[in-house]
Amino acid sequence: MNKNIPMHIAIIMDGNRRWASEHGLPVLAGHQKVADEVLEPLVEYAAKRGVKFITFWAFSTENWHRNATEVEGIMRIFRHVIRKRWARLHEKGVRVRVIGDMSKFAADIQRSLTDVTEQTKGNKKITAIFALNYGGRDEILRAIRKVSDPSEITEEKLSRLLDTDGIPDPDLIIRTSGEKRLSGFLPWQGVYSELYFPAFHMPDFTERRLDEAIREYQGRHRRFGK
Repeated sequence: MNKNIPMHIAIIMDGNRRWASEHGLPVLAGHQKVADEVLEPLVEYAAKRGVKFITFWAFSTENWHRNATEVEGIMRIFRHVIRKRWARLHEKGVRVRVIGDMSKFAADIQRSLTDVTEQTKGNKKITAIFALNYGGRDEILRAIRKVSDPSEITEEKLSRLLDTDGIPDPDLIIRTSGEKRLSGFLPWQGVYSELYFPAFHMPDFTERRLDEAIREYQGRHRRFGK
């Protein structure tokens, strides 16, 4: 049923390391599986269901504090995803956008991110947004630093200064792996988002499970504080 489909679904991709541990695999195996087997099918299927925007929180501002070997491995995966996987998304008509503070990444990653967002900006099938080095408080602080006259700031003006300018607020935020918190994900944009906390880990996120999340959303009555 394609009635009452959320325009924007945002996903906190949790549980990659737990999935790897439960399967007796190296810590990076969960990240790699998501990159190679999960993201592209989810983007395609979301577009098929009528979703216009899908956001993946792939790396937070706090993730730099993880084990150095894991961080280095994640950077290698990023390079692979940007070069290979996002090229496939472009071929399928997907627009790619990135939110977060890109300045902390290596220069080659920054260049690749700029190139892919420019290359795909005319695509219309669906917009896939990747939150990289993203933290909600960090995003708001960076936006405030752009304000020249605080007395003139309004909600609308501040929204335009956020990383998500031009992207509608998420209708549905999903956090995998059973954790029931947002951990600073889209705090400004998600004030009226519906929340869904399934128990499965991100590497196990399938098309069927996206259908389940959409059905859950369709059963909600959104009041927006009214």
